[in-house]
Amino acid sequence: MKKITFLILLCIVTITKAQKNKEVYPQDLNKKHELKINVFNLVALSSVNASYERLINKDASFGFDVFYNTNNNFDDDLRKYSLTSYYRWFFSEKFATRGFFVEGFGMLNTQEAKEYNNFTDDLGNITSNSTIKERTDFALGIAVGGKFVTKKNFVAEVFIGLGRNLFNIKPDDFFDTNLVSRGGISLGYRF
Repeated sequence: MKKITFLILLCIVTITKAQKNKEVYPQDLNKKHELKINVFNLVALSSVNASYERLINKDASFGFDVFYNTNNNFDDDLRKYSLTSYYRWFFSEKFATRGFFVEGFGMLNTQEAKEYNNFTDDLGNITSNSTIKERTDFALGIAVGGKFVTKKNFVAEVFIGLGRNLFNIKPDDFFDTNLVSRGGISLGYRF
């Protein structure tokens, strides 16, 4: 009787342990690709911003981000296009699915700005016109954020970062700043 009781208890412990090990979210198994749209940039900046991310291992991922600003009504410096590659390191016990991350990024960006010119003719009439100046540069930067993935593989992330352009830097430059920003609220799907 003791042997039968011992075997029953052993089976129960084994089944219980096996069930605990099966509590793995489906997004953690063989799903390493993510497609996302930055809805913050879409709503706030009237720009299209899409990204692809590939999970490398349980702690890291890399990705590419494409940004295009469709807003042509601007007065200050404006990032018009950018192509960003990034590497993320996650501080989570899960497989890079949720939690805090730190990101290093490189961004090829094109900025535009309007230059206003005022002219005074011989009669004292002032006329003004504007020209658009453009600058393309490469920036390195860092960002922080958090990512969350549902059991149905939907992804939400919030992030913010700052970088500095490395080339085309002149003290008398027409552009106000050599800084670039990166951030938003992205929604997507993991497959």
